[in-house]
Amino acid sequence: MCGFAGFLSKRALAPDAEALLERMGQAILHRGPDSGGIWQDAPAGIGLSHRRLSILDVSHHGHQPMHSATGRYVLSYNGEVYNHLDLRVALEADQGAIQWRSSSDTETLLACFEVFGIEQTLHLCHGMFALALWDREARVLTLARDRLGEKPLYYGWMADDFLFGSELKALKAAPSFHSEVDRQALGDFVRYGYVPAPQSIYVGIRKLMPGQILQVSREKPHLEPSSYWTVDAAIQAGLSTPFEGSEKEAIDELELQLTTSVKRQMISDVPLGAFLSGGIDSTTVVALMQANSSSKVNTFSIGFEDVSFNEAHHAKAVAARLGTNHEELYISSRQALDIIPDLPHIWDEPFADPSQIPTFIVSKLARSKVTVSLSGDGGDELFCGYNRYLVTAKLWRYMRPVPSAIRNSIGHMLSSVEAARWDSIAGWIPGNHGLGSVFDKLHKIAGILGAKNADAIYKGVVTSYPDVDSLLASPAGVSVEPWQTGGQITGLCEVQRMMANDLNSYLPSDILTKLDRAAMAVSLEGRAPFLDHNVVEFAWRLPLSLKFRKGESKWVLKQVLYRYVDRKLMERPKMGFGVPLRDWLQGPLQGWAERLLDQQRLKQEGFFNATAVRALWAEHLSGKKNRSTVLWNILMFQAWLEHQ
Repeated sequence: MCGFAGFLSKRALAPDAEALLERMGQAILHRGPDSGGIWQDAPAGIGLSHRRLSILDVSHHGHQPMHSATGRYVLSYNGEVYNHLDLRVALEADQGAIQWRSSSDTETLLACFEVFGIEQTLHLCHGMFALALWDREARVLTLARDRLGEKPLYYGWMADDFLFGSELKALKAAPSFHSEVDRQALGDFVRYGYVPAPQSIYVGIRKLMPGQILQVSREKPHLEPSSYWTVDAAIQAGLSTPFEGSEKEAIDELELQLTTSVKRQMISDVPLGAFLSGGIDSTTVVALMQANSSSKVNTFSIGFEDVSFNEAHHAKAVAARLGTNHEELYISSRQALDIIPDLPHIWDEPFADPSQIPTFIVSKLARSKVTVSLSGDGGDELFCGYNRYLVTAKLWRYMRPVPSAIRNSIGHMLSSVEAARWDSIAGWIPGNHGLGSVFDKLHKIAGILGAKNADAIYKGVVTSYPDVDSLLASPAGVSVEPWQTGGQITGLCEVQRMMANDLNSYLPSDILTKLDRAAMAVSLEGRAPFLDHNVVEFAWRLPLSLKFRKGESKWVLKQVLYRYVDRKLMERPKMGFGVPLRDWLQGPLQGWAERLLDQQRLKQEGFFNATAVRALWAEHLSGKKNRSTVLWNILMFQAWLEHQ
């Protein structure tokens, strides 16, 4: 795991180019504290900067930027190719014995590029990666990103310089960088809590989409990314070739696919562990790790003093059952709040998923013992795990027969009741146990009762506020939802369509961004076994009836897990990795928020409609409405803007 940056200039590099490459590398030092390297070809106008976190072949032989054996290619690369030893076998079968200089996957990639070509090599890889490859012969720069978007890659022309890198910090070190906020991206950020790819928060800078390749040169500066793999194509292929075996055969095959992925991702020359929340996804990963390990697996979880958000005791029970070497850390709200000033630096693009706070804390805990940690990310999107899938489908089933005028009236009535009143009602509901405010759920439902179809309900559920444009000083509007990036997929039901939407946008732009930045901020490599493309492709061959059955989500995945863990240990309501935002904004964060939302400040900065935002803030403080989600999005932008 590493970080890289660089530039391709339309002119020969100046004498200070080496110092600039050093600065770009230093900006992402956290991604690779073990060593760094730079390479440049001044007449060609190309420069590469690399920071290394040593995972495979920790010796100097894995140093980057690395040259291919013939000298044609120079590679700066971030990630892991888990099947690189298999690729070496394939290379030697094709080329005969090879005198390898190292045991690093970087060298394997370079050899494959020379023998198989760039796109074919990417098709052969099982892994997570972003890379910059310079062809010294053709003078062409190739950027590429892994299939699901686990590793980040930003790029764009700034004047005569094509800048690229793992994080915006590195690009901003270049004198040619121009930091104009993209108003369209700002609008989408306030809607969703993340900046959807391919946008970035800056005008002129883009994110390479998952599964894409981009080639650029002085002669062909126009940027036209192409895809070597897409979620849409994988889903369509799965629907076209459905799994036709029995339920037991489906469970057996899923167990085999997951075991293969987990075993691949356990390859490491440094200490390795796993995040363990005690939920279905992380427990499945840890169970398979422990079953395939000769020693105790290191597992990590955090707990909160607020019982409404605490799952640590479940994780501890699971760890005891599996026999892992488990560490947990209980934190107070004060400790969590202390992280907030660092968020704009860690996520140097506005990012507002509140679970970024516990994710960073558990990453820091894990890094105290290991350098690599596996996670359960991706399980919800592949196996129908999010509550919104089932709630949306059920809501639409009940809503459809009711005239929209009546539904709108009911929605207005529900939303007119103050938050405090709903909270008092919640106390009388058996089994509530503080699992989130009843008002929050009912208010969300009230806002979507007028929806025309299930897709509109989904959009309402994933959107922070129904009229984001009214909050902006310069309304941007949204022409296309961020998940509609590929071709239309035929044959999807409402629930499958939502799962596809999340796999296309929410997973890479939110979940994986959260994992990458939180882990890399403490120089930890995060890995996600569910996101091996073989697992993804197989999951989409399975019918929805194996994922959702009789009100139970993730049915087929749970059957795999129950081969390792008692069912009773796992039977409990799903909890998110959340924090008590509403209470924090009405309590210990009120002063911080008030400063960032000051009316005069908002007017001077010119990004938000100060009157509308202040009205939202007053509404939240009064307890009439819980506006914590949209306010948090605005506050995260304001904190980011201040950090700039």
